[in-house]
Amino acid sequence: MVVKVEKIIPSKNITDTDEVISEEMDMKKKKYLRGEGANLKELKDKKLQGQLAVKEELYGKSATAAAKAEKWLMPTEGGYLEADGIEKTWRIKQDTIASEVDILSSRKQFDIVLPDFGPYTLEFTPSGRYMAAAGRKGHIAIVDMQNMKAIKELQVRETVRDVVFLHNELFFAAAQKKYPYIYNRDGTELHCLKEHGAVLKLQFLRNHFLLASINKFGQLRYQDVTTGQMVANIRTGLGRTDVMEVNPFNGVVAVGHSGGTVSMWKPTSAAPLVKMLCHPGPITALTFHPNGHLMATAGMERKIKIWDLRKFEVLQTLPGHSKALDFSQKGLLATATGSFVQVFGDLSGSQNYSRYMTHSVAKGYQVKKVTFRPYEDVLGIGHSMGWSSILIPGSGEPNFDSWVANPFETSKQRREKEVRSLLEKLPPESIMLDPTKIGSVRPERKKEKPTKEDIEAQMEAAIEAAKNIPMKKKTKGRSKPSKIAKKKQEAVEKAKKPFMEQHTNKRKLTEETHLPKSLERFVRKKTAA
Repeated sequence: MVVKVEKIIPSKNITDTDEVISEEMDMKKKKYLRGEGANLKELKDKKLQGQLAVKEELYGKSATAAAKAEKWLMPTEGGYLEADGIEKTWRIKQDTIASEVDILSSRKQFDIVLPDFGPYTLEFTPSGRYMAAAGRKGHIAIVDMQNMKAIKELQVRETVRDVVFLHNELFFAAAQKKYPYIYNRDGTELHCLKEHGAVLKLQFLRNHFLLASINKFGQLRYQDVTTGQMVANIRTGLGRTDVMEVNPFNGVVAVGHSGGTVSMWKPTSAAPLVKMLCHPGPITALTFHPNGHLMATAGMERKIKIWDLRKFEVLQTLPGHSKALDFSQKGLLATATGSFVQVFGDLSGSQNYSRYMTHSVAKGYQVKKVTFRPYEDVLGIGHSMGWSSILIPGSGEPNFDSWVANPFETSKQRREKEVRSLLEKLPPESIMLDPTKIGSVRPERKKEKPTKEDIEAQMEAAIEAAKNIPMKKKTKGRSKPSKIAKKKQEAVEKAKKPFMEQHTNKRKLTEETHLPKSLERFVRKKTAA
């Protein structure tokens, strides 16, 4: 029996797929490269040429490693709505989108009508799995958005102005009529924070475990939820406001005021870090981009401005009035006024926002809050008759990092994450405009000039040291008491001399500067002569 062995010739399809993979890798690598490399052939200095060549090689290796990590760790790519020909994306309705997407995505589009308790404000956890909805007339609900089941509903029987989750979904804070309260997921009241007063807006700083609030008297308070300590109580002095947002990049709290200014605060400073005039009239809403470098503000003069916080300049001004603003994880900007919701997108990546999608809430319900759901292409809308959820393709991050936010985390993972986040808790002093300065070397400061009292104390110490100098016993009459006293007096005068010279120099300077500026030049000429 003879077995024939044939050579396996590689097919063209394999080579084609390899070429496609290499092209994809090249495209991803270009994204992480630091522009075009330097032309090293023109350099005459061989040492510099060698150093730059090593650096360019390192940059190339790091870009390749980042491209490979993106390929294997971020397999899903986000998409956007694309229109054919003269069709516009903002003309596409929610019914059309729902008919084209899969069944699981279509279930995320719904309307909850609760006419007796509105208007509603919404808040999502960082993982996007849980949602807290609070009605103005006292209704609070915690909803599992994955199973669409209400975990807990409670009626507090008084006004609820705002609601915010704490470090995880087990605890949340509600700003009620007189004071803010902290509840657990079962609806049990844990704490009443009477020091905050009648709070209009709440924010939680996750990295610092600080609950920030602003009340109707314009007082900004920070409270540590781990120890219960009141970290800061700041009087803004700019009147009543309910416009407040936390910058996710550096933890700075921005407050919008009725005079058109936005002030930025940290708990360790009684004065604002930045106070910028954004609009000629009252600020109605503001929000921050997830990268922390962009801020969107809306004013009563019917303009929405997008600011670059690195230069504090306006990048773009959009027409329209807005009572609620929110940035998505991918940089889409949602605005709402009345019953009309608009979404602006920077699809070109040039920070030039244009209209992307529009939506009119049914029956003219007045919108109070818009917020994007993390890791989902969903926009939550809280309005006067309940809340709604609409689909916004391309708004959510398609790949989640389980170390940062895990929508599928178990109770054991949640406990471990809670312990880890407590161990990594940042102090309030780390809140600053540029957090990259933390860990850098502080430049040398000029030595402060000693005061008159310090100089006198130093002189007395030098005189005492000169008096206590032991004298050697010498023969032939050189150790007489008179000679020893004379030597000690000389030592005292020598110790006094540097201090006396400083004093005489200061007197000369004061005599020179005593004359008017117009005559000082003549004094200098005289002393030089």
